[in-house]
Amino acid sequence: MRVLIADDSDLLRTRLAGILSEIEGIEIVGEAKNATDALEFIRKLKPDVVILDVRMEGNGIYILENVKKENIVVKTIIFTNYPYLQYRKKCLDAGADYFFYKAIEFQKLIFTLKKLIPLYQKPEEPEEEC
Repeated sequence: MRVLIADDSDLLRTRLAGILSEIEGIEIVGEAKNATDALEFIRKLKPDVVILDVRMEGNGIYILENVKKENIVVKTIIFTNYPYLQYRKKCLDAGADYFFYKAIEFQKLIFTLKKLIPLYQKPEEPEEEC
């Protein structure tokens, strides 16, 4: 499963990429620190899943709205320090598939990503008989 991480915190991106790359079946295809780069990477790299922060330069909701408008097929996970109901509602209405609070739902993020891996694994080619 190909994952893009979009967050303005260099530390969070680096740590999250390190943790996720240790999970079999997850490949980190890119990291972005603002909405403009994230949208460009989504278009170019075609990740299966994108992890977005709401409050970064350009904002994650902008990305959600553009992904939906352009009919880009990608699972979107909001991972934010702003778990407020209005953000949750706005993100889900804009097309987010999941919404997690960074301070207490890190394990839920990991669990959800692990659950998604089988959806993106290619079936193994059967071995040819001689």
